[in-house]
Amino acid sequence: MTFKNKVVWITGASSGIGKGLVLALAKLECQLIISSRNSNTLNQLKQLCPNPDNIAVLPFDLLDYNHMKPVVAQAIKQYGKIDLLINNGGISQRALIIDTDISVDKKLMEVDYLGTVALSKALLPHFIKNQSGHYVVVTSLMGKFSSPYRSGYCGAKHALHGFFDALRMEHQKDNVNVTLICPGFVNTNIAKNALIGDGSLQNSQDDATENGLPIPEFCDRMIQAIQKEKFEAYIGQKEILGVYLKRFFPKLLHRFVMKSQVR
Repeated sequence: MTFKNKVVWITGASSGIGKGLVLALAKLECQLIISSRNSNTLNQLKQLCPNPDNIAVLPFDLLDYNHMKPVVAQAIKQYGKIDLLINNGGISQRALIIDTDISVDKKLMEVDYLGTVALSKALLPHFIKNQSGHYVVVTSLMGKFSSPYRSGYCGAKHALHGFFDALRMEHQKDNVNVTLICPGFVNTNIAKNALIGDGSLQNSQDDATENGLPIPEFCDRMIQAIQKEKFEAYIGQKEILGVYLKRFFPKLLHRFVMKSQVR
């Protein structure tokens, strides 16, 4: 596929991977709809891009998953259509299960899973009507295997794989594509903004995230995966080997993760 003349909607666009995607895709002759909770930050980002007139700002909160149909209607109204939805919005976690209040697990599922699913379901009739559409879902390597301190996050990301694999099967006949992007460590603020056991922010970076892929490199590789219409793409450094260890040598992966105890 090509991005030229396409309408691309990006959630979680105000920082990290989302911001990197906006800056990269703004150079590819497509029209963008950028979303997050913070309209001021989105408008500032819009002005950093070439051709800001080709970028529409649409703030909303993934937690408001019971009211996604009006949000989708507003998005379609911007340019008359949507060709590609990049589900990038979400939050992470850093806490042991025993220390994590159930309200934190609930919020992770509501934001990372239900918000993404509700938005995608609300857009699906538009894709079916046009007999064309592409969902890109930023999950995580934690959607393929798990790690301590991320139980709720892993659960939500695993759930996304189950849902979107089914969506792909049900709507291949409608020319609806699904690409699941599984990042490893990327140098963003995801660790700083991760929820700890009581629901507050961790507010600290970890070495693995700090030494992760630079955002521009990650986004370039992600864009290539989208253009190739891959079903899944694992983007990171040596940590992507965990996917294959999980598949073929699960006990070996267990020992490695327990030994490293990466937070």
